[in-house]
Amino acid sequence: MQDAESASNSKAGWIVFSLSLMMFLQFFAWGAWFASLSAAMDMKLLGAFIGGAYEAAPIAAIFAPLFLGLVADRLFSSERVMGVLMLIGGCIMLSLPGIAEEASVFANEMAENMRADGVYDADVFAERQQAENTSGKTLVWMILAYLLCYMPTLGLGNTIAFSNIPSQNDFPKIRVWGTIGWIVAGLTVGIFGWSSSYNIFWLGAGSSIALGALCFFLPHTPPPLKGKPMDIRSLFMVDAFALLKDFNFLVFAVCSTLICIPLAYYYGMTAPYLNQTGFSEPAATMTIGQMSEIIFMLLIPFFFRRLGVKVMILVGMACWVLRYALFAYGAPDQVTWMLLLAVALHGICYDFFFVTGFMYTDQKAPVAIRGQAQGLLVFLTQGVGMFFGYRIMAGGSLFGFIPLDLTFGSYGEQVKSTAYTEALGQARGESETVSFLESFTKMFSRSLPEGLDAGLLADAMMQWKNFWLSPAIMAAIIFVVFAVTFWDRTEKEPDAAEAAAAEPTPTDPAV
Repeated sequence: MQDAESASNSKAGWIVFSLSLMMFLQFFAWGAWFASLSAAMDMKLLGAFIGGAYEAAPIAAIFAPLFLGLVADRLFSSERVMGVLMLIGGCIMLSLPGIAEEASVFANEMAENMRADGVYDADVFAERQQAENTSGKTLVWMILAYLLCYMPTLGLGNTIAFSNIPSQNDFPKIRVWGTIGWIVAGLTVGIFGWSSSYNIFWLGAGSSIALGALCFFLPHTPPPLKGKPMDIRSLFMVDAFALLKDFNFLVFAVCSTLICIPLAYYYGMTAPYLNQTGFSEPAATMTIGQMSEIIFMLLIPFFFRRLGVKVMILVGMACWVLRYALFAYGAPDQVTWMLLLAVALHGICYDFFFVTGFMYTDQKAPVAIRGQAQGLLVFLTQGVGMFFGYRIMAGGSLFGFIPLDLTFGSYGEQVKSTAYTEALGQARGESETVSFLESFTKMFSRSLPEGLDAGLLADAMMQWKNFWLSPAIMAAIIFVVFAVTFWDRTEKEPDAAEAAAAEPTPTDPAV
């Protein structure tokens, strides 16, 4: 009897450990490269491709539910599908350092030739990069290929976890290892001094392959919909779209989509901004946001009971305005505390808006279509909203002829600081070997090397100030619209709110 009980406890312990390790590696593999990709590309003169690289994420997020609904949930066991996807993704990522290096060599040669001919111009340089740098375009396509493999694993990981844990209440203690994995990835990049290096791809590839191998040792999880008829209404969220007939839910859905446009500015451009203001390891610096997120996640039930849906969401939106304002007004003099506070606000920005939004959606949707409703919210926010956000952030266009370079006067204009980033890279020189303590301190402190051209620095910082004021204005407008038009008085009981906070939520790129 004791032997049977001991074996059962041992099996349960392995399940919890393996699922926690799965979550850790899953988000380590993403956080290893995603947070600092823009900083590496910016320092290597590939700024023209940053928008394309980041908008690959929402494109993949849009197609992931279709893959899950048509293939993964019906034909093969979840752990094997996830294992194969991560192994393929890891192999794809192994090719990225070489491609990225080729693109950077081309970009540097072009910049040198243009300067030698006396025709260098930032706008012309960016246009020529997009037109002529074949390796740069290939890099964007390969990042999309990796993310098309990765994004479905977010749903698969949750399916594997919920199919093998005794209670949903056990999920948070397993899922939190995903956030820890993202934090450890950022700190690892910082410790090795890789925030502006393509070594981030090697780290992402190695952890992806490790996760792929682990998946074949996870508990067997048969396809949950095997043998069931195809439900087109569920697959395309037809019933969930019907919720938009409710005016308050429509306002919530529209504002949630729109707020992801300024959100994209944070994910796409914070790393190069921090790098240019003196944080030499922005990947590590940005983990402050995830640390704060864990704290505020635990406080969600407390605030939800006392503030309600509308106030919670408005607080989240207000913090977005404050975050971008701190970035903008901290730029001219590179005010360290303002920049660090802006990063730390990520916990409130994400938790108070998105987690509360997931809870509100769960509340509004009938039980039978709650899964559809959550899928719809992810489609609108992480898919549609983020796609347009990254495209607007980079001053791109839609279909090649509809301009999406949204600006407010000079606010929101693209930062054209190629000369400054080159000067910064040269002034920093090669990374020196330092102790762990010195490395750790460096990740959360700011300093610019001596000898930088003061004129280049001032010009770059003024451009960053104008750039960040644009998402601040956008978030402020959406704040006012939501405050005036959303008047849903429905309340949740405290216990139900706490239960909803413990439910899994679709993953934010910086979680």
